[in-house]
Amino acid sequence: MKAPIVLAVDTPDLAIAKQWVKATDGVVSVIKLGLEFFLTFGSAGVLEIAHECETDIFLDLKLHDIPHTVSGAAKAVANLAPRFLTVHASGGQGMVRAAVEALPKTSVTGVTILTSLSETDVSEIGFKSQALDSAVGLARVAVSGGARAIVCSPLEISAIRAAVGGDITIITPGVRPLDTAGSDDQMRTMTPRAAIEAGADFVVIGRPITQSFSNGAAAMRERAIEIAEQILQ
Repeated sequence: MKAPIVLAVDTPDLAIAKQWVKATDGVVSVIKLGLEFFLTFGSAGVLEIAHECETDIFLDLKLHDIPHTVSGAAKAVANLAPRFLTVHASGGQGMVRAAVEALPKTSVTGVTILTSLSETDVSEIGFKSQALDSAVGLARVAVSGGARAIVCSPLEISAIRAAVGGDITIITPGVRPLDTAGSDDQMRTMTPRAAIEAGADFVVIGRPITQSFSNGAAAMRERAIEIAEQILQ
Protein backbone atom coordinates (compact mmCIF):
# COMPACT_ATOMS: atom_id res chain seq x y z
CA MET A 1 0.00 0.00 0.00
CA LYS A 2 1.35 3.41 -0.98
CA ALA A 3 1.77 5.94 1.82
CA PRO A 4 0.16 9.41 1.53
CA ILE A 5 3.57 10.89 0.75
CA VAL A 6 4.28 13.48 -1.92
CA LEU A 7 7.97 13.07 -2.73
CA ALA A 8 9.63 16.42 -3.43
CA VAL A 9 12.04 15.80 -6.29
CA ASP A 10 14.30 18.81 -5.87
CA THR A 11 17.39 18.24 -8.01
CA PRO A 12 18.82 19.84 -11.16
CA ASP A 13 19.99 16.40 -12.34
CA LEU A 14 17.39 14.59 -14.45
CA ALA A 15 19.16 11.24 -14.24
CA ILE A 16 19.17 11.41 -10.44
CA ALA A 17 15.53 12.50 -10.41
CA LYS A 18 14.63 9.39 -12.39
CA GLN A 19 16.55 7.20 -9.97
CA TRP A 20 14.76 8.78 -7.00
CA VAL A 21 11.41 8.09 -8.63
CA LYS A 22 12.33 4.48 -9.38
CA ALA A 23 13.65 3.96 -5.84
CA THR A 24 10.37 5.06 -4.26
CA ASP A 25 7.94 3.63 -6.81
CA GLY A 26 5.13 1.83 -5.01
CA VAL A 27 5.95 3.53 -1.69
CA VAL A 28 5.01 7.18 -2.28
CA SER A 29 1.72 8.30 -3.82
CA VAL A 30 2.70 11.46 -5.71
CA ILE A 31 5.87 12.97 -7.23
CA LYS A 32 6.26 16.74 -6.76
CA LEU A 33 8.16 18.61 -9.45
CA GLY A 34 8.83 22.23 -8.61
CA LEU A 35 9.77 25.43 -10.35
CA GLU A 36 13.52 24.72 -10.54
CA PHE A 37 12.89 21.34 -12.15
CA PHE A 38 10.37 22.76 -14.62
CA LEU A 39 12.55 25.69 -15.65
CA THR A 40 15.51 23.35 -16.12
CA PHE A 41 13.86 20.48 -18.00
CA GLY A 42 10.50 21.86 -19.14
CA SER A 43 7.54 19.76 -20.17
CA ALA A 44 9.80 17.10 -21.67
CA GLY A 45 11.41 16.50 -18.29
CA VAL A 46 8.05 16.18 -16.56
CA LEU A 47 6.95 13.61 -19.14
CA GLU A 48 10.17 11.64 -18.65
CA ILE A 49 9.51 11.45 -14.93
CA ALA A 50 5.88 10.49 -15.50
CA HIS A 51 6.98 7.62 -17.72
CA GLU A 52 9.22 6.19 -14.99
CA CYS A 53 6.36 5.06 -12.75
CA GLU A 54 2.63 4.93 -12.18
CA THR A 55 2.79 7.71 -9.59
CA ASP A 56 0.74 10.89 -10.02
CA ILE A 57 2.47 14.20 -10.72
CA PHE A 58 2.18 17.28 -8.51
CA LEU A 59 3.32 20.22 -10.64
CA ASP A 60 4.34 22.83 -8.09
CA LEU A 61 4.62 26.03 -10.15
CA LYS A 62 2.77 28.33 -7.73
CA LEU A 63 1.28 30.43 -10.50
CA HIS A 64 0.50 34.01 -9.49
CA ASP A 65 -0.43 36.60 -12.12
CA ILE A 66 -3.46 38.19 -13.71
CA PRO A 67 -6.20 35.66 -14.59
CA HIS A 68 -5.55 35.80 -18.35
CA THR A 69 -1.86 34.99 -17.89
CA VAL A 70 -2.53 32.21 -15.39
CA SER A 71 -5.10 30.72 -17.75
CA GLY A 72 -2.54 30.65 -20.54
CA ALA A 73 0.13 29.14 -18.30
CA ALA A 74 -2.26 26.43 -17.11
CA LYS A 75 -3.24 25.57 -20.68
CA ALA A 76 0.46 25.34 -21.56
CA VAL A 77 0.89 22.39 -19.18
CA ALA A 78 -2.41 20.67 -19.97
CA ASN A 79 -0.63 18.01 -22.02
CA LEU A 80 1.24 16.95 -18.87
CA ALA A 81 -2.05 16.03 -17.17
CA PRO A 82 -0.79 16.74 -13.64
CA ARG A 83 -2.97 15.49 -10.81
CA PHE A 84 -2.21 18.72 -8.91
CA LEU A 85 -1.13 22.18 -10.09
CA THR A 86 -0.39 24.88 -7.54
CA VAL A 87 -1.46 28.52 -7.72
CA HIS A 88 -1.10 31.19 -5.05
CA ALA A 89 -4.48 31.68 -3.37
CA SER A 90 -3.50 35.29 -2.76
CA GLY A 91 -4.02 35.86 -6.49
CA GLY A 92 -7.76 35.93 -5.75
CA GLN A 93 -10.85 33.98 -6.77
CA GLY A 94 -10.74 35.15 -10.36
CA MET A 95 -7.18 33.99 -10.85
CA VAL A 96 -7.85 30.61 -9.26
CA ARG A 97 -10.97 30.18 -11.37
CA ALA A 98 -8.99 30.93 -14.53
CA ALA A 99 -6.66 28.02 -13.76
CA VAL A 100 -9.58 25.74 -12.88
CA GLU A 101 -11.36 26.49 -16.14
CA ALA A 102 -8.15 25.93 -18.11
CA LEU A 103 -7.45 22.56 -16.46
CA PRO A 104 -10.80 20.96 -15.60
CA LYS A 105 -9.28 17.49 -15.10
CA THR A 106 -6.56 18.70 -12.71
CA SER A 107 -6.98 19.49 -9.03
CA VAL A 108 -5.93 23.13 -9.00
CA THR A 109 -4.29 23.58 -5.62
CA GLY A 110 -4.35 26.83 -3.67
CA VAL A 111 -1.17 27.68 -1.76
CA THR A 112 -1.94 29.60 1.42
CA ILE A 113 0.97 30.77 3.62
CA LEU A 114 4.41 29.38 2.78
CA THR A 115 5.78 27.16 5.54
CA SER A 116 9.08 29.05 5.39
CA LEU A 117 7.37 32.17 6.80
CA SER A 118 7.37 32.96 10.50
CA GLU A 119 4.67 35.02 12.19
CA THR A 120 6.99 38.01 11.93
CA ASP A 121 7.36 37.44 8.20
CA VAL A 122 3.59 37.20 7.76
CA SER A 123 3.16 40.52 9.54
CA GLU A 124 5.95 42.23 7.60
CA ILE A 125 4.49 41.12 4.28
CA GLY A 126 1.31 42.94 5.20
CA PHE A 127 -1.23 40.29 6.21
CA LYS A 128 -3.60 41.85 8.72
CA SER A 129 -4.01 38.58 10.64
CA GLN A 130 -1.60 35.97 11.99
CA ALA A 131 -0.61 32.97 9.86
CA LEU A 132 -3.49 30.75 11.02
CA ASP A 133 -6.31 33.18 10.25
CA SER A 134 -4.62 34.33 7.04
CA ALA A 135 -4.21 30.74 5.82
CA VAL A 136 -7.86 29.93 6.55
CA GLY A 137 -8.97 33.04 4.68
CA LEU A 138 -6.80 32.19 1.68
CA ALA A 139 -8.09 28.61 1.67
CA ARG A 140 -11.65 29.91 1.50
CA VAL A 141 -10.69 32.20 -1.40
CA ALA A 142 -9.12 29.31 -3.30
CA VAL A 143 -12.06 26.97 -2.78
CA SER A 144 -14.49 29.71 -3.78
CA GLY A 145 -12.52 29.98 -7.01
CA GLY A 146 -12.93 26.27 -7.65
CA ALA A 147 -9.70 24.85 -6.20
CA ARG A 148 -10.05 21.23 -5.18
CA ALA A 149 -6.91 21.09 -3.04
CA ILE A 150 -5.10 23.31 -0.56
CA VAL A 151 -1.47 23.53 0.52
CA CYS A 152 -0.93 24.72 4.09
CA SER A 153 1.33 24.39 7.09
CA PRO A 154 0.63 21.44 9.42
CA LEU A 155 -0.35 23.93 12.11
CA GLU A 156 -3.27 25.18 9.99
CA ILE A 157 -4.66 21.80 8.89
CA SER A 158 -7.45 21.46 11.46
CA ALA A 159 -8.75 24.99 11.04
CA ILE A 160 -8.67 24.79 7.25
CA ARG A 161 -10.37 21.40 7.26
CA ALA A 162 -13.15 22.87 9.39
CA ALA A 163 -13.46 25.82 7.01
CA VAL A 164 -13.45 24.00 3.65
CA GLY A 165 -15.01 20.64 4.51
CA GLY A 166 -14.06 17.06 3.85
CA ASP A 167 -14.16 17.04 0.04
CA ILE A 168 -11.11 19.28 -0.38
CA THR A 169 -7.69 17.63 -0.49
CA ILE A 170 -5.23 19.08 2.02
CA ILE A 171 -1.52 18.74 1.26
CA THR A 172 1.05 19.83 3.77
CA PRO A 173 4.78 20.44 3.52
CA GLY A 174 6.65 21.39 6.66
CA VAL A 175 6.69 17.89 8.10
CA ARG A 176 9.68 16.20 9.66
CA PRO A 177 9.96 12.52 10.57
CA LEU A 178 10.63 11.85 14.25
CA ASP A 179 14.34 11.17 13.70
CA THR A 180 15.02 14.14 11.41
CA ALA A 181 16.80 17.22 12.68
CA GLY A 182 15.34 20.64 11.94
CA SER A 183 18.06 21.86 9.58
CA ASP A 184 15.98 23.08 6.63
CA ASP A 185 14.05 26.30 5.95
CA GLN A 186 10.67 25.20 7.26
CA MET A 187 9.42 27.26 10.21
CA ARG A 188 6.02 25.76 11.13
CA THR A 189 6.39 21.99 11.29
CA MET A 190 4.89 18.73 12.58
CA THR A 191 5.61 15.01 12.22
CA PRO A 192 4.08 13.31 9.16
CA ARG A 193 1.87 11.04 11.29
CA ALA A 194 0.59 13.98 13.34
CA ALA A 195 -0.19 15.93 10.17
CA ILE A 196 -2.27 13.05 8.77
CA GLU A 197 -4.06 12.65 12.10
CA ALA A 198 -4.82 16.39 12.06
CA GLY A 199 -6.66 15.98 8.77
CA ALA A 200 -4.12 16.21 5.95
CA ASP A 201 -4.57 13.90 2.97
CA PHE A 202 -0.93 14.05 1.87
CA VAL A 203 2.38 15.15 3.39
CA VAL A 204 5.24 16.53 1.29
CA ILE A 205 8.62 15.03 2.14
CA GLY A 206 11.86 15.67 0.32
CA ARG A 207 15.29 15.71 1.91
CA PRO A 208 14.51 13.32 4.79
CA ILE A 209 14.09 10.68 2.06
CA THR A 210 16.20 11.86 -0.87
CA GLN A 211 19.37 12.53 1.11
CA SER A 212 19.56 8.77 1.74
CA PHE A 213 20.33 8.32 -1.96
CA SER A 214 23.96 9.15 -1.15
CA ASN A 215 24.10 5.58 0.16
CA GLY A 216 22.42 4.14 -2.92
CA ALA A 217 18.94 3.53 -4.30
CA ALA A 218 18.28 0.62 -1.94
CA ALA A 219 19.05 2.81 1.08
CA MET A 220 16.71 5.50 -0.22
CA ARG A 221 13.92 2.99 -0.73
CA GLU A 222 14.48 1.61 2.76
CA ARG A 223 14.27 5.12 4.20
CA ALA A 224 11.06 5.84 2.29
CA ILE A 225 9.51 2.63 3.60
CA GLU A 226 10.62 3.50 7.12
CA ILE A 227 8.90 6.90 6.98
CA ALA A 228 5.84 5.38 5.30
CA GLU A 229 5.53 2.94 8.18
CA GLN A 230 5.70 5.81 10.68
CA ILE A 231 2.66 7.30 8.95
CA LEU A 232 0.66 4.14 8.37
CA GLN A 233 1.26 2.33 11.67
